Amino acid sequence: MIVVANSSVLIALGSLGRLDLLERRFPEGIVVPAAVWHEVVETGAGRAGAAAVASAKWITVEAVRNESRVREFFRDLDLGESEALALAMEKSAAIVLLDEKDARQMATQLGLAPLGTVGVLIWARRSAFIGSLREQLDALRRQGKFRISQTLYAVALHAVGEE
Repeated sequence: MIVVANSSVLIALGSLGRLDLLERRFPEGIVVPAAVWHEVVETGAGRAGAAAVASAKWITVEAVRNESRVREFFRDLDLGESEALALAMEKSAAIVLLDEKDARQMATQLGLAPLGTVGVLIWARRSAFIGSLREQLDALRRQGKFRISQTLYAVALHAVGEE
């Protein structure tokens, strides 16, 4: 299964020290476009999770071939999201890891399957890799400055029986 990631999921899980959840969920590895690598590892050097991403053998970097598609997406999205969507299309990815609403909507319109940080954490809770979804979401809000609506917060907790 091919999985392409944008920076947001890597940064969020890295801020929790739980990048391992992606390797557990996607043991075949994930692919990131160059713009995402640059944002997380190079620009983000010294920040939580940057070193873990840089040293992860299960994360590979690939260049996007269709630059015109990236430019098209870049009208509405940031560069990392644009490259992630373009690369996901080029590779016929099964999943594209994205958190931002506009990027997730575009992924769906393109026939791609978006999965975000909250979705990964729900899977991790159901698979007993984390003990409490609430604790992880609260930590994301505090440490990662991750924005999550009260509605999504409540729906996520309900999905794992942590009302």
